[in-house]
Amino acid sequence: MKKAILGKKVGMTQIFTDDGKALPVTVIEAGPCFVVQKKTVEKDGYGAIQVGFGEKREKLFNKPAKGHFNKAGVRPLRVLRELRLEDCDSYQIGQELKADLFNTGEKVDVVGTSKGKGFAGAIKRHGFHRGPMAHGSKYHRRPGSLGAKGPARVYKGRKLPGHLGAARITVQNLEVVKVDSDRNLLALKGAVPGPRGGLVMIKNSVKAVK
Repeated sequence: MKKAILGKKVGMTQIFTDDGKALPVTVIEAGPCFVVQKKTVEKDGYGAIQVGFGEKREKLFNKPAKGHFNKAGVRPLRVLRELRLEDCDSYQIGQELKADLFNTGEKVDVVGTSKGKGFAGAIKRHGFHRGPMAHGSKYHRRPGSLGAKGPARVYKGRKLPGHLGAARITVQNLEVVKVDSDRNLLALKGAVPGPRGGLVMIKNSVKAVK
């Protein structure tokens, strides 16, 4: 990664271009983030920066956590994440990262956690077809045969009902439509995983389409 920042999904809206086209955009509150710690190859075996994001009451932190933030000279932050960037030496402890890290027209990848949907059947989870809905069918939404008769076991990887959602998802090549540096807001063309208020990470695109 060349650059990245943590943010919070605000919601979706639309922006009209100069020629009258309506673009669906997701608004993200990107930052402010603060560099809390730096990892070096000499000391830790790899290079990275630890950034913090979000507000949380100071009394909810224990003494070790407060000492970690005090050492960096920043206020206690709700979320801490490590970012393995290409040029970690250019960042300083206590440095503030804001939405103007990205520019209008730039392509970014967004990492988030999808909405959890609980226990789901095979039709909702994997897109299975249902059986006939007539009364005599007796086979409507069940998963169907579980495999070969010979092994007398269920093969690994068999698609079955189970937990759906609440997974880490990366959406690639979203265009930055607008940057509001005063309010730390980014408007990205398209949808972003997760609910409103969910934590996301915005980073430079690794497969940017020219």
